[in-house]
Amino acid sequence: MSIRDDSEKSLGANPMQFARRSELAVVLAATIALSHAGIARAQSEPDSTTTPSPQHYALHGQVTVVEQALAGFSSPYAGDYSLDPAPRGRETMNATLFAGFSPWQGGQVWVNPEVGQGLALSDSKGVASYLNSEAPRGGSSAAYVRIQRLFLAQTFNLGGKSEAVDGEENELRGAHDANRVVVTLGKFSVADIFDANDYAHDSQEDFMNGSILIAGSFDFAGDYNGYTYGAATELYEGPWALRFGVFDLTTASGDGGLNSSFGEFQMVAEAERRFSFGGRAGSLKITGFDSRAQMGDYAAAVRLGLLLGEAPDVSNVRTYRSRGGVSLNLQQELTDGLGAFVRAGFADGHVQTYEFADIDRSFSAGLVLSGDKWGRDNDVVGLAGAVNTISPSFISYLDHGGTGLAIGDGKLPHPGSERIVECFYKWALSDDAHVTLDYQLVVNPAYNRDRGPVSVFALRIHTAL
Repeated sequence: MSIRDDSEKSLGANPMQFARRSELAVVLAATIALSHAGIARAQSEPDSTTTPSPQHYALHGQVTVVEQALAGFSSPYAGDYSLDPAPRGRETMNATLFAGFSPWQGGQVWVNPEVGQGLALSDSKGVASYLNSEAPRGGSSAAYVRIQRLFLAQTFNLGGKSEAVDGEENELRGAHDANRVVVTLGKFSVADIFDANDYAHDSQEDFMNGSILIAGSFDFAGDYNGYTYGAATELYEGPWALRFGVFDLTTASGDGGLNSSFGEFQMVAEAERRFSFGGRAGSLKITGFDSRAQMGDYAAAVRLGLLLGEAPDVSNVRTYRSRGGVSLNLQQELTDGLGAFVRAGFADGHVQTYEFADIDRSFSAGLVLSGDKWGRDNDVVGLAGAVNTISPSFISYLDHGGTGLAIGDGKLPHPGSERIVECFYKWALSDDAHVTLDYQLVVNPAYNRDRGPVSVFALRIHTAL
């Protein structure tokens, strides 16, 4: 197994503490101070009894700090893409500015510069479903600055009831028709538009595991931070919504750099039906994707590896081909303050995963409860589980020593489904700041029954303004 980066420290030598990085504490304190001063509001809050006055510009911001650690676990063997079995801790920080304005009626332009720092446990390797979705693949122990989003969103009203829109990150306050078309162009995340869920979709507010926040098999386009160039159109008509988008894939699987020529691209389509069940709001989404790129076939890689007498490498058998998948996304309010969600998906398991996660079949479900039941209206508690699997050809590829996007223990003689349970409690400090305690149990990390189980603990501090 390769030696880990020095920035990944043993918990026995250095227990978790946020104060060890003074720059994070300074940024966090400054942001909390600004949020309580109300500087982020570009305009005063509207009178709730009237239609909100439209905003012409707005500034928002957020800071999120995550300290995550794992306890030691059983590991009779490991490879370069394995989760380190020693007790370890790592932290990540990101601070984002959301600046937007309206150049004309119905149009909004937003830019999101971000400062980030930190690395995930084992550099996001060793578990198919990412343990910390706030940590980009290819993170850095040094601070970096990136423009994560830069896009134009244009709304065309088609009639129907007027709906108030609260001002928030990447959304100006105002109103739009219930029936409308929204076109988004530029750099943003596929997950901004597709497979959204009110109970599990935001790693700064709710769950942290990648295959709970989004369908694990949804191999959506994106760089190391999950952003890409593209265009999406959304049609809202009564209880229905239809969405379609075309997005840029990276230059090669796991590369992280976007292909500016759009020679390798992804199409995503989604149909949503909103409904009421027992007087409670719910919705069902069906999302499909089709990626077109230079991708390899696992079985072909194994055959070539055996012929050459070496571990298979799927990059050696790439050819221009298609990889598709589909997923279901259900959410349902159960009682006041209690909601449930279920996701299920599958993707072509013969062709290599390209961008998101080494998952061919996924299922997740969970419950989210607000704290008003015990007098803490802004507190939230959540419990969810996920089960992920891969195809027989992918299993064979890993057993012969191949590596995926983030997994590969050198062999896989005893494969099994990767299973995750996650729970969290979000304690609100104010309307704009909270602290979350999070726990994840991972059984069969990287589909390997010989390693684990793994317990992962996290402390998350988030403030928005």
